[in-house]
Amino acid sequence: MSNLPVVSSGGLSWPVSRRGGRALAALDDQATFALARIEHAADLQVARIDAVDLVGERAMQRVAMVSQMEQQLASMVPLAASRLQAIGDMVALAAVDIVADTRRQVGR
Repeated sequence: MSNLPVVSSGGLSWPVSRRGGRALAALDDQATFALARIEHAADLQVARIDAVDLVGERAMQRVAMVSQMEQQLASMVPLAASRLQAIGDMVALAAVDIVADTRRQVGR
């Protein structure tokens, strides 16, 4: 029994056969691979969030700029207000479509 390798865990030590040592090493490898898969999945999810966030943030900035331009032009030419609003609405809807499309693309 003195030829058996010693395995320690949590402050406890006990002898284990070669076969048992290989089984423990295999479990250790499985745990390492499982953790790597989980970390990889988490990295992908973070990248997806970042992509949608970036596109959404840019869309909100551009819609705000278009809305400001619409307001300024409407105050200079009140007769064009409804047409300017229609164009602003179309830009906003296109931005929404692009954000939704980005979400669909990165969600795969």
